Order: sequence, then C-alpha cells, then structure tokens
Amino acid sequence: MTPEESVTPEESVTPEESVTPEESVTPEESVTPEESVTPENDAAAPTTVAVIGGGQMGSGIAQAFLTAGCAVTLVESFAPDRARERVTAGLEGAASRGKLAEEVSAVLARLSVHASVSAVPAGAALVVEAVPEDAGLKAEVLRAAEGVVGRGAVLATNTSSLSVTELAAALGEPRRFLGMHFFNPVPASRLVEVVVAAETAADVVETARAWVDRLGKTGIVVTDSPGFASSRLGVLLGLEAIRMLEEGVADAAAIDTAMELGYRHPMGPLRSTDLVGLDVRLAIAEYLHDTLGERFSPPQLLRDKVAAGELGRKTGRGFHDYR
Repeated sequence: MTPEESVTPEESVTPEESVTPEESVTPEESVTPEESVTPENDAAAPTTVAVIGGGQMGSGIAQAFLTAGCAVTLVESFAPDRARERVTAGLEGAASRGKLAEEVSAVLARLSVHASVSAVPAGAALVVEAVPEDAGLKAEVLRAAEGVVGRGAVLATNTSSLSVTELAAALGEPRRFLGMHFFNPVPASRLVEVVVAAETAADVVETARAWVDRLGKTGIVVTDSPGFASSRLGVLLGLEAIRMLEEGVADAAAIDTAMELGYRHPMGPLRSTDLVGLDVRLAIAEYLHDTLGERFSPPQLLRDKVAAGELGRKTGRGFHDYR
C-alpha cells in the first residue's frame, strides 16, 4: 500500500480521538468557549500547512489552522470529498455559534483537498501526519512527505501513543520531526502535546510551541515515552472504570457521575471512552500493556464490547446507549 492509498475517512484518527466535527461534544461536555476564534497574539502562524489524513482528527486539525489564517492542503486519498465536507461542517457549526471571525466561504478559499501526498506544497512550513495508529503506515507517509517538502519544513505526527523517536528513524532529517498531539474535538480543545523525540532540535520545539499559541491553544512539552502524559493517564483511568463496571461496583452512569461531580471532570471516564471509541481505546491499551506492563492490561469487558461492535457514540452504543 502506497502512502497515497493509505487513508480512509473512517480510519484517520489517533487512538484517543474519534468523532467528526459535526459529532463533537455537546455544550455541557465542551472544554472551551474559545472554539474556532482566530487567536489574537503576536506568534506567527505557518503560512502554508499540509495535513495528511482527512478523517475526524485530520479534518479538525485542518480547520484549526484554516481558522488561524493558514492556507491548508488536506490529503485524503479514499474520500477527499468527505474530508472537505467534514471541514465545511465544522466551520459552519463554528459560524452558527458566533465562533468564526470570517465568512465560511473566505476560510474555505484557503483549503485545497487532494488524494495524493505528492500534492503537498513544496513550500509548506508544517506537515502534520494524521493517519491511523499504524507505525509502518505512519513511517511510510512521513517518508513520502519528507521527499516533497523543502528542508526547512517541520514534520509532525499526531499520534497519541506511538513512539515518536521510532517514527523519526524513518526520516532522513529527524531533527525537524516531533509529535503534535491534538485532542478531540480539535477546534474546541485547548491542549496540544508537543512531543520531543531523541533527535528533535530545540528550535523546532520552540517553533511548534509558537504555532500552538497562534492556534489559541496551550502547548505542553513532553519527552517521548509510551502514551506521553495525556494518553497514559487518561487510558489508565478509563481502564479502571471499566474494571469497576465489570466487577459490579456501580453502573456506568454512577461511575461517570462520581468523576464529573466529585472530581469536576467535564466527562466521566466511560462516557469519554464512548466518545473516543472502544476500539481505539483497546488499541492504545494493548500498546501500553506491551510497553509499560500489566497495569494497562485491557479488561475482558472492553474486549467483549469491541468484538460485539459496541464501539461507543459512533455505533450508537458503548458503555452508554446513544440510540
């Protein structure tokens, strides 16, 4: 499979993120009131950005950079029209809530959608890879992108758990590569993890942080390690909540309410798992289990629900019923 043939709209998500812009969190679940507002600060945004992977996460990342004034090339080989529809729906939703500083048509004029990595502009300042959590696929796509852009471009992966250092080994210039882990839904989420690999240059880290600031988000710098900071903590909480449900400690609603009201979490761990996808959470848990040990062992209940096709909000049923 070539990089240009590797991205489906349903698969273009990182393990911790799995909803489309039009399926984003409800107002009571939202984490920020600044969704899709063009930031007002002095940090320069990259003039031209490419995002490879036009699924839920890739389309959200594209929307965020478009809103910041960037020209964005979005690569989605299997369903480019669907990728454009996702971005359009996200922008229209933001505009309807008064969170867009421009007309939707003006923002969309800066978007181009293509089916091949070869369409990435040679002058792109930043390329963000947002294809499925398959290390081989990601490495292949990143190599292809590196062969197209100039030597001054920054390359980033949106992985939420895979080793950024191992992905960097596939590149000719690993110093310009790092992780930029966005969160779902991208336009509303305030956080981006800037993940520093073994050979990432310090100036590349600072440039990435400045770009995150320009998006109106907060960047935290973490050293490359399995699950980084966010996925490692979030998955561990989610797995324990599933075990509690499995053991009959409480029902799903009670477990989520305990964390929402008792600890002021905007969303309980089981509802959060439904949002990101049970299949996605299982894949991350298996990776962390392999790399960090038994505390990340996936509960049998999680495996059973994935086998039954109960994947959360995207299928209408997970630990809660959305039908």
